[in-house]
Amino acid sequence: MKRRQFLGALAAGSAGAAAGTIASPAVAQSMPEIKWRMTSSFPKSLDTLYGAGELFVKQVAEMTDGKFQIQHFAAGEIVPGLQALDATSGGTVEMCHSVSYYYVGKDPTFAIAAAVPFGLNARQQAAWLFQNGGNEKFNEFYKKYNIYGFPIGNTGAQMGGFFRKEIKTAADLQGLKMRIGGIAGQVLQKVGVVPQQLAGPDVYPALEKGTIDAAEWVGPYDDEKLGLAKVAPYYYYPGFWEGGPMVHGYVNLDKWNQLPKIYQAILQNAGHAATNYMITRYDALNPQGLRKILASGGQLRPFSNDILDACFKATNELWAEIGAKNETFKTMMADMQAFRNDEYFWWQVAEYNYDTYMIRARTRG
Repeated sequence: MKRRQFLGALAAGSAGAAAGTIASPAVAQSMPEIKWRMTSSFPKSLDTLYGAGELFVKQVAEMTDGKFQIQHFAAGEIVPGLQALDATSGGTVEMCHSVSYYYVGKDPTFAIAAAVPFGLNARQQAAWLFQNGGNEKFNEFYKKYNIYGFPIGNTGAQMGGFFRKEIKTAADLQGLKMRIGGIAGQVLQKVGVVPQQLAGPDVYPALEKGTIDAAEWVGPYDDEKLGLAKVAPYYYYPGFWEGGPMVHGYVNLDKWNQLPKIYQAILQNAGHAATNYMITRYDALNPQGLRKILASGGQLRPFSNDILDACFKATNELWAEIGAKNETFKTMMADMQAFRNDEYFWWQVAEYNYDTYMIRARTRG
């Protein structure tokens, strides 16, 4: 090429770059504009559970420069909260924000992905799902429901609920009507409790009238808003049926498979951010909620060892009964329990002893 032609070509290229006509990077070209809808199983009043979904969709939009927009709907705005998974599986919406133990009626295996009685705490549940192959195993299971799942939140350990009268032994559970559902309700039913399914707004009047004797909800921050201590003053702990319930995002499997890999990664990383938000927010706000409950007349009570032992026995009996009919449940439960036993071997050495000392240190100032 002659010198004059070369300089002309160079000048043209420089002008094009200055005018912004240079080719877009491959990453930008692989980010199409997409609009989805996500239905939640939670009302807006549960601002931490629902708020984690809000953070999730905001993170997705920000990480894609607004190209991937997900509209977030509270429970009942599109479908009732407990129909979120069906709406996603059937393609009514592209995804949902829910808790898998809501769907034990489809298959009790769903519960293990979230929390089961005497299972893992929040950190252990995360470790099992992310580091021990749990997420991959569950996504194989989810395929028959046409969904793909990943964590979007964890509440941490929950409380045992509000009771109208004290319960000191397993015998006190006989005939007790309690607002509790899912697989935890099945365990308590084996020790004499009569499980009741009630929506949040119906719990207070039911306790006030004596229609039910007890009710579990979440933890102090959310529980305090319901004002249940005024009508059921005994606040029991721990919620042994939910040591660390994982909240999930479920995506219609066809829609998931159609996404560019970069969008799949962004969804999962936004899920990580929302999970961190939820558990740290509950950890920060639950102490305040507990103080308010105690100030309003609530009285803290631990479940006795007699009650815990009876429920632990009933839990293992239930797992054996379900496992005899459901091989997937049996396999996943065995996997989780083996991991749990290893985790508590370590927890006893380090975490338990540290926490026990710090509890004593707190009382000494």
